[in-house]
Amino acid sequence: MSQITPMMRQYLEIKADYPDAVLFFRLGDFYEMFLDDAVKASRILDITLTSRNKNSDGADVPLCGIPYHSAGPYITKLIEAGEKVAICEQVEDPKSAKGIVRREVVKVITPGLVVDGSSLSPKDNNYLLSIHNDDGNRWGLSYLDLSTGEFRLTELDSLDAVVAEIACVGPREILLPSFFRDNGKMKELARATAGLVVTHVEDWVYDHEYCRRLLAGHFAGASPSSLGCDGLVSGLYAVGAVLHYLQETQKGKAAHVTSIKAYTNAEHLLLDEATRRNLELTATLAEGKRKGSLLGLMDRTTTAMGGRKIKQWINYPLVTNRGITDRQDAVEALLQDAGSRAEIAALLNGVYDLERLNGRISLASAGAKDLVAMKDSLARIPAIKEVLVAFSSNLLAGLNEGLNPLPELIELIERGIVENPPFVLREGGIIADGYNAELDELRAISREGKGFIARLEAQEKKRTGISSLKIRYNKVFGYYIEVTRTNLDSIPADYIRKQTLANAERYITPELKEYEDKVLGAEDRIRDLEFSLFQEIREAAAGHGNLIARTADCLATVDVLVSLAELAHENNYCRPKVDDGTNLAIVDGRHPVIEALNQGERFVPNDTLLDNDENQIIVITGPNMAGKSTFMRQVALIVLMAHMGSFVPATEARIGMVDRIFTRVGASDNLARGQSTFMVEMMEAANILRNATPKSLVILDEIGRGTSTFDGVSIAWAVAEYLHDNGEHAAKTLFATHYHELTELSVTRRRIKNFNIAVKEWNEQIIFLRKIVPGGASHSYGIQVARLAGLPLEVIERAKEILVNLEKGEYAEEGIPRIAREKKATVPTSQLSLFQNTEDLLRKRLLSIDVATLTPLEALNLLDELKRMA
Repeated sequence: MSQITPMMRQYLEIKADYPDAVLFFRLGDFYEMFLDDAVKASRILDITLTSRNKNSDGADVPLCGIPYHSAGPYITKLIEAGEKVAICEQVEDPKSAKGIVRREVVKVITPGLVVDGSSLSPKDNNYLLSIHNDDGNRWGLSYLDLSTGEFRLTELDSLDAVVAEIACVGPREILLPSFFRDNGKMKELARATAGLVVTHVEDWVYDHEYCRRLLAGHFAGASPSSLGCDGLVSGLYAVGAVLHYLQETQKGKAAHVTSIKAYTNAEHLLLDEATRRNLELTATLAEGKRKGSLLGLMDRTTTAMGGRKIKQWINYPLVTNRGITDRQDAVEALLQDAGSRAEIAALLNGVYDLERLNGRISLASAGAKDLVAMKDSLARIPAIKEVLVAFSSNLLAGLNEGLNPLPELIELIERGIVENPPFVLREGGIIADGYNAELDELRAISREGKGFIARLEAQEKKRTGISSLKIRYNKVFGYYIEVTRTNLDSIPADYIRKQTLANAERYITPELKEYEDKVLGAEDRIRDLEFSLFQEIREAAAGHGNLIARTADCLATVDVLVSLAELAHENNYCRPKVDDGTNLAIVDGRHPVIEALNQGERFVPNDTLLDNDENQIIVITGPNMAGKSTFMRQVALIVLMAHMGSFVPATEARIGMVDRIFTRVGASDNLARGQSTFMVEMMEAANILRNATPKSLVILDEIGRGTSTFDGVSIAWAVAEYLHDNGEHAAKTLFATHYHELTELSVTRRRIKNFNIAVKEWNEQIIFLRKIVPGGASHSYGIQVARLAGLPLEVIERAKEILVNLEKGEYAEEGIPRIAREKKATVPTSQLSLFQNTEDLLRKRLLSIDVATLTPLEALNLLDELKRMA
């Protein structure tokens, strides 16, 4: 636009610096949006789009706006739509401004940097995650929750590990270097970043010296070594990008981000993306909801901090005996003392989200109600400490020591802030009476203006002896003392003439002038002074940020331990023995979530024994719906819970330390990436075979079902052999299958054992007994399960006829299977064998073999096939 107003010129200049954000441009009591921002925002926010001054071409300039004091819900809606919002405020008083009021962007709100409590899920973190890779094998990851101050850093050695970590962290926004676009990294990360807000950071930010300066600047001169980041080059770049982005968007230092925690994969039991999804750790597969997941069952916490902490424990189970034992000791102590457990839970129930309150205070976005919530929460800590002091558990004692009620901060807030302050800071009514003498006087003037004038008038009449003396007010002269001309001889020396009238003179005194200055601007001065005093209190609270953060973390941990003790009490869990051995022995294990759902039948517990000597691979057969998947998942969940330090759903459990849990479960595809169900299945299996170790636990729920029968059996057989024979990857494995041929592996492989889910047949019906028993199943009972599912009777009967034809290998004279020609009703005899056939087919098969090209594995499979055809 060639002809634009100074205000629009200012808008366009500021907007040019924030092209990817919706600019909230402050005009008086409104945030205005113009041009493309207005069109976009009006659609997302469902507000009226209008227009104002036309540009040089005569076209309208789109415009929409919202009241500044109620911007919160609108910002939330834009953030949820994946937009960024730049807040542009008036940074000088319009009354004193010469020309256009100066405006600046004071902060940028992005999906990964939300701090407003109404925009956040209380029990979920809101992470901004940064990724860096310099074309080497090391990937640096760093993530920050600005609302709580949690800041973490790690380095990983593969893209698969990066994808798994992204799935675990669950960020709202990801920072990537701009050069990722050119070198193909974006394509590699496409699956992990799908649906997330991705922000590309300029390449110059990834300079080693610049990142070191950012780190030192934020953490008071600390070096990468002192922060535990020494040697993490790619990780340092990831951290630098976060700090740079924080600096650019928040326009100030986030003082509550006081430390960064570097960690490695070796510190935790590893769970890849497929395992988290298949075990439904934090969300259900079907609906993606917390309810029905392991987290939904285990989270009995009463605080938002505790809710986030227990989710973190599920995502990052421990692999150190000391850490696990300390947690178990604490849970056991709380389990044995129901009274203290209930008392702590009741006290925690009144504790607000100290982590996020601390974050908002540090970022100067906290209101008066936040400070009162902080005070009320801290006030509960002495009572919590009094209960905890009775426990001898190392962990509980350490947590008690870390709790600091900060009495001086409680006293400051209690003395300075009213008990029930308003939401809006600029409207006054925040600071308590008696906190500040000037404010008390201003309030007295505001409340008692007429009384003050009356008292002053009486005082002056008495002092001068002029009974007709009047104190009056008008808009031109303000307050004045009016004396008739007949009394001019009695005027005191401190009276200052202000105006002469025909019959009177008007005067002011220093006292009246002082009062006038106060009373005329009393309301404005009250609001300004209250806000200033509030800021002082808020800054004082921010000075306690480190202690508040430590206290909040201790309270969250106490909350989780109480929650785990309550869970164990309600569900009769046992304390598992976790050691460095190789055995995994569970007596009467149950699936924690399914047991709690209480679906109308008593949950049948089952024993489990896995080791690396005799029972490394358990092949489990049995019909669908019998409980194979439930059994295998419950073993994995019990192992994970034990590594969390939780008690587990069993009568007894001994868990040898596990380094990773892998699952290959069910059928799924990824059509967006051109991957079929079978391709996804094979990719997941490949990941397991590459990364499993003898300390891993592998859950295989069907392998090879997505391709032809012969191919499927061959792949499943070879996978089982590989896990058995390859010492480097010989993981403890539960292998459920409908390929009954796999039960023959136990004949040639010493550490493979067969088990099946027991069923009972009655009147052509099957009854699921839900019990795992030794041996392989003799039937798949597919047709019986189909009957239970409600297939039409005609289909069931025809299926039985076809099954008999296939089992007996019945063919017509011309070699066409009888099932393609006619129905042949007979009585079923035995389970279908995939390799039965006629002598002619056996002969044809032998003639088709090229012995010279057979590999050992193919020869073994072929011999087994021919044996069955004979």
